[in-house]
Amino acid sequence: MSGFVLTKDQRDLKRLAAEFGKQVMLPAAKEYDLLGETPLEIYKQAVEIGFASVTLPAEYGGLGLDMTTQCLLTEELSRWEAGITNALGASSLASKPIMIAGSPAQKQYAVDMIQSGHLAAFGLTEPDAGSDAAALKTTAVRRDGGYVLNGRKCFITNAPYASFFVIFAKTQKNIGTHGITAFLVEADRPGVSVGRHEDKMGLRLSAAADVILENVFVPEENRLGEEGKGFVIAMKTLDASRAEVAAAAVGIAQSALDQSVEYTKNRICFGKPISKLQAVQFMLADMEIQTQAARSLVYHAAELIDNGLPYGLMCAAAKCMAGDTAMKVTTDAVQIFSGYGYMRDYPIEKLMRDAKLFQIFEGTNQIQRVVVSGALLR
Repeated sequence: MSGFVLTKDQRDLKRLAAEFGKQVMLPAAKEYDLLGETPLEIYKQAVEIGFASVTLPAEYGGLGLDMTTQCLLTEELSRWEAGITNALGASSLASKPIMIAGSPAQKQYAVDMIQSGHLAAFGLTEPDAGSDAAALKTTAVRRDGGYVLNGRKCFITNAPYASFFVIFAKTQKNIGTHGITAFLVEADRPGVSVGRHEDKMGLRLSAAADVILENVFVPEENRLGEEGKGFVIAMKTLDASRAEVAAAAVGIAQSALDQSVEYTKNRICFGKPISKLQAVQFMLADMEIQTQAARSLVYHAAELIDNGLPYGLMCAAAKCMAGDTAMKVTTDAVQIFSGYGYMRDYPIEKLMRDAKLFQIFEGTNQIQRVVVSGALLR
């Protein structure tokens, strides 16, 4: 992909995603947004089409598409319904540390589970360890043939439905990030339980909950990589996944812009469409400029990944800008829709609620600025 000139395969994938989003995902949005649940049947339909396979390596049966194409798919699906897309993304996120550090058997297990419609979850965040991942308190103590895990993870996307988790725990205390190790933990292991669904502000079609680990034994073959390498694995995972998260934010911004343009052409005020008012025209222009600028950063970051070039700084920049842009554009869209934008009868208020989390998860935008400034000053 050069600039925004898509290949035929990419155009076909984008068209397929748009059809699925418009015909299947969007009609479910209002009902499941009120329920705060993931529509599992729709999730499974997306898996059957192959949307969950795009990030999985071809050598294990996935499609193994490049990051640029993955971002294209994520943006298009998020344009129609970002919550279901986020559920798909959370399973992809859980697979990444396995693909980075797992054994061939672990990789095959993850691919087979995800492609058969099972959800997965990435378990890093804890009540006292969000941006400061080194502060996590979950422990993994060696026992004969494996480890015993104890702790609590919070705000874990897909937790209520996940068949397996990637859990980060301390195998050695008092040495900071060097004491963290990653584990593949099946949801049906004795001692694994899930808390109540979080009653979230937005992305409500992507359910989240606590994951509680009480004397959970996992065999040594469930460890991902070496002891003490968990933090490195987590950071590599998040560095790469930020491009996809940023693409989802761009999709939300694009949806808000599209709906705003259409609304202004039909909303009559002072005897003419509000699209004739320069104040509104300038708002639309800024929304377009900001969305295109964020999109450019996203696909630049994706191309760096695809070409094996350093991408950490650019992925952080893309995630930060796309998250801020989604929030700004959706807020402006609510303003354009005025009182109607504030009501649940119109989809704009949902877009604004969905957008907010993109400034928070996968590393807050303040942390992204730390990453960018750190890279500049090293």
